[in-house]
Amino acid sequence: MNDMLSFALLAFTSFFTLINPLGTMPVFLTMTADLDAGHRTRTARKASIVAFITIVIFAFTGQLLFNFFGISVNSFRMVGGVIFFLMGMDMLQARLGKVKVKDSEVHTYVDDISITPLAIPMICGPGALTNAIILMEDANTIPLKVALIASVVLVMVVTYLILYSSNTIIKLLGQTGVNVMMRLMGLIVMVIAVEFFFSGLKPILQDILFKS
Repeated sequence: MNDMLSFALLAFTSFFTLINPLGTMPVFLTMTADLDAGHRTRTARKASIVAFITIVIFAFTGQLLFNFFGISVNSFRMVGGVIFFLMGMDMLQARLGKVKVKDSEVHTYVDDISITPLAIPMICGPGALTNAIILMEDANTIPLKVALIASVVLVMVVTYLILYSSNTIIKLLGQTGVNVMMRLMGLIVMVIAVEFFFSGLKPILQDILFKS
């Protein structure tokens, strides 16, 4: 039970920091500025659902991709660690990732922004997909797999609530508060990155030394 709770906490923390719904808020507000409350709510809900489905698909098919391309899990851990570390650096400096879209083009895909760019890649980006594949590989029992999926569901619910309440949250936190939260999450991502990198490097080095 303790192992399952620890794994669930790791999954929730890593997904929440990598998805970074607080960093997505300004983009969400900008791209839904011309929508009424009902359409904005539906956009946030659809984006969260699409992101959840994408993460789950990658979590369960990641190993097949490894086998098809001949990629080792440990190598993927190391690359994932590098990706997370770079993301954490950006977050630590409070650089919000924003989608570059011309004002004249926003209205042409406003009905589809919940899928692109909000769900993919703003909510469900490379970091979250990498995290899903790696954690599913670690989830070697049914309870751990259930804990992983439950954690993703919880993160998506929280993401939806944050986007739904984005106007209020930004007013309460202010730009300074948003930047502080971004930096704190950046630190957590960087710690996770170091853990991932060395958990992949250690078995590779052991294999090299053992063979030699």
